[in-house]
Amino acid sequence: MPAPTISVIVPARNEAANLPHVLPRIPTDVLEVILVDGESTDDTVRVAQAVRPGIRIVQQYGRGKGSALRTGFAAARGDIIVMLDADGSTAPEEIPDFVRALIDGADFAKGSRFLAGGGTSDMELYRKLGNAVFVGMVRVLFGGRYTDLCYGYNAFWRAIVPRLGLDGSGFEIETMMNVRALKLGLRVAEVPSFESHRIHGESNLRTIPDGLRVLRTIIRERFSGPVPAAPPMPTPISILPVAPAVVAVPVVAEREGHWSDPAWTETSASSADAVIAR
Repeated sequence: MPAPTISVIVPARNEAANLPHVLPRIPTDVLEVILVDGESTDDTVRVAQAVRPGIRIVQQYGRGKGSALRTGFAAARGDIIVMLDADGSTAPEEIPDFVRALIDGADFAKGSRFLAGGGTSDMELYRKLGNAVFVGMVRVLFGGRYTDLCYGYNAFWRAIVPRLGLDGSGFEIETMMNVRALKLGLRVAEVPSFESHRIHGESNLRTIPDGLRVLRTIIRERFSGPVPAAPPMPTPISILPVAPAVVAVPVVAEREGHWSDPAWTETSASSADAVIAR
């Protein structure tokens, strides 16, 4: 039986400074990396094409992280879809762990920062408390034994996407996916994952407004009945290659199971492959 093909979805808006730290670390044996560009005003698109030749760039439909992810899901061609943040907070090196959970029988593999082997360096105490409250609510209202909820590192078989009926536009999309997986009776596996600080820039997450969106999503899912049919999505529009950018690419080497501090080199789209060490 052939190995399943993998699509990695990377939503990005003005992440040019972070992409050289993230894209080269994605395993080279994935079928495709799809960057969903949310109308970036920096060099996000050119940098992505420079550091990951062959990357697919599609224009985001709508606004917000949820819309970006749904755009990426509609564009994906792999058997398995993996969600990966562009800011460096989620580690591409963990992708094989998520894929293994699916191959071992799960329909949906969700990352957890609170399982043994996971962790976070980017979560204040009040956010941990809020996440714990939401986890408790989901356990009471929907069952399951989740240890984490508001975390965006997930992987799943592409075939289940229509069944999830996703219509979220913001950060609540992650909670919606996790809750609907329970409502549908999918086989869910939690995977230990470590969340790092974003490397450059500031997060688009707004703790109170986005926390309220998560709360509303949980309550709405409890009383909304069966999972609805997926709303139609326009065919994703690909962004054609643009002039190569000269960017600083971290040359990352694995040493004794840990990733060393990067050395830096300048490269363009035509030479990026030659300077990325794995």
